[in-house]
Amino acid sequence: MHYNIRNIISINKGYPLYKFYFNEIKKSILNGRVSENQILPPTRVLSKDLSISRTTALKVYDLLLFEGLISSKKGSGYYVTYKKNIYVKKDQKKYNLYPSLSKKSKLFKKNRYLSTDNFSRTSVAFRPGLPPLDIFPVNKWKNISNKYWRLSKPTDLSYAPAEGLEELRIKISNYLKIYRNIRCDYNQIIITSGSLHSLYLISNSILDNGDKIGMENPTFPRAFNLFKCLKAKIIPCDIDKEGIVLDNLNTKVKFIYTTPSNQYPLGVRMSLNRRKEVLKWISNNNSLVIEDDYDHEFSNFKNPIPSLYSLDNEDRIIYLGTFNKLLHPSLRIGYMIAPKFMLESIKSIYEQSSRFVPSSTQEIMSTFIEKDYLNKHIRNVIEVASKRKELFISNTKETLLINKKEHNGLHLIAKFKNKKNDLKIFKSLLKSNVVAYPLSNYYITKNKKNGLVMGYSSVNSKVLNEKTAIINQVLKK
Repeated sequence: MHYNIRNIISINKGYPLYKFYFNEIKKSILNGRVSENQILPPTRVLSKDLSISRTTALKVYDLLLFEGLISSKKGSGYYVTYKKNIYVKKDQKKYNLYPSLSKKSKLFKKNRYLSTDNFSRTSVAFRPGLPPLDIFPVNKWKNISNKYWRLSKPTDLSYAPAEGLEELRIKISNYLKIYRNIRCDYNQIIITSGSLHSLYLISNSILDNGDKIGMENPTFPRAFNLFKCLKAKIIPCDIDKEGIVLDNLNTKVKFIYTTPSNQYPLGVRMSLNRRKEVLKWISNNNSLVIEDDYDHEFSNFKNPIPSLYSLDNEDRIIYLGTFNKLLHPSLRIGYMIAPKFMLESIKSIYEQSSRFVPSSTQEIMSTFIEKDYLNKHIRNVIEVASKRKELFISNTKETLLINKKEHNGLHLIAKFKNKKNDLKIFKSLLKSNVVAYPLSNYYITKNKKNGLVMGYSSVNSKVLNEKTAIINQVLKK
């Protein structure tokens, strides 16, 4: 997009037009108002906008070219080449004149997760939470998208209901019947931008300052930080070989947050008996469970265990799912099944915040499911991810301890053969453009364990070989 020259032109003209406009543009380039690499309008646009002849416009650009302020690229137009270093001295006293930030915003800032997603977009090895991005059926999605926009009506571009489009919610309801044996009223399904968005809506619907909640330890750091910022009192619950342990919950809690299909990050799958224990506990204590079933498509593909939602008879389970970890994170489509008593509250908060997920994305996702592309993609992901997992484990067997039987999803826990500090290893690997999150960051008590949380499925074999070699090199030091 080229610069609008009219924004920088004054109205006083005292000499030839071409010199006047040359000086005006030159002045704006030198003072940094028009920055380096900014595209300037074509001469035909410039002549039209300024009501001058094409010849005059060419003279203006010729003078700018002569002084080395701009350059021209055949087929691309004119670009600013002059670079001005602009340094604005900050007046710290000035900030005292502004209103103070809220206590809540300060908490959000304080509790930002160390391993945020602020890495280079090319650094996918070995970030957890990523599916095989290179096998996503781009052309199929593109064809559906093109058809949608070709047939769209003006009304399709208007506002959408906060809970999501009916047709997508029906599709998800049918999808869950097949993949999780979940039978629910589609009217209880709410479309969100992902699991964290769902948690935000739920938390604000039910939590007051100081309310107690139960959480797995270790746990999903972003969920922990969200609850902490909303001033919940968090009671950590250990994980054993059967899943979450409720021994620490000797008091009533508003809800328990758990990832039973593939405990995040440890990869433990909650046993059927433990699921029944959890349901009994929340029934006896008038509580709820948030069941984050973030990658059930993979972790429950073989020998599936019924979801907590399907076992519940009291409408006490808030079920979370997402397509972001299944297709790609930039999709931004998740969903929840909310208890009927919470529906209106969640919708109200939704309507007064982010409003809704774009209708176009919902429509395309609905068609993607309808055409069976989603089902085919899941099976493809499972096959590709399995091969990459085997290669990863094989390549790192000399430096890392990995129990592949413990991990049925798209990430794994790697422990060190020798005593290492996972935070130091994380920083060392990051220097070589390798991402492996420190396991200790996932614990919410002082008693922490060392290791690396690693996603392998998004990395093709060539890159995987290169990056695992770096891991081995760093760990052998």
